[in-house]
Amino acid sequence: MAKTATKVQEYLGTGRRKSSTARVRLREGTGKIRINGRELEDYFPNLQHRKRILEPLELVEMQEKVDIRVRVRGGGMTGQADAVRLGIARALKAYNEEFHRPLRQAGMLTVDARVVERKKYGLHKARRATQFSKR
Repeated sequence: MAKTATKVQEYLGTGRRKSSTARVRLREGTGKIRINGRELEDYFPNLQHRKRILEPLELVEMQEKVDIRVRVRGGGMTGQADAVRLGIARALKAYNEEFHRPLRQAGMLTVDARVVERKKYGLHKARRATQFSKR
C-alpha cells in the first residue's frame, strides 16, 4: 500500500536586523505562530516586540488565515523581533504579490541596515576619545 503525502504549499521569507537572522515559513492555517519551537507569547514576553511582529499580518488582514514557523538566531530580542517582522512581510509578499504595495508603503519590506560600529584603537569606544587636558 503506497502512502501518498500531500505537500502543503509553504512560502519562505528571510529577515535580518543587526546580528539577527530569521527564516520564516508561512502556510495557510488558523493563525498559529511558533518561534524556535515555542509559542509567540513564550518567546517574546514583551508586548511591544509581539506587536511589532504582528504588524505585517494585521496590515493585510491575514492574522487568522496563516500559520507561521520561524527559526531565529543571533542578536538580542529587539533585533530578533525586527528580523522576524521583515521575514513575515517577505513571506506574505511571496504568498500574494498584491500585498507588495501596502507592505512597501508601510515600510515593512525595507531592511534596516544599521549595525553596531566597531571600536577603533586609541579610543575608549567607537568614537569616544580620551578626555582632553590643557595642562
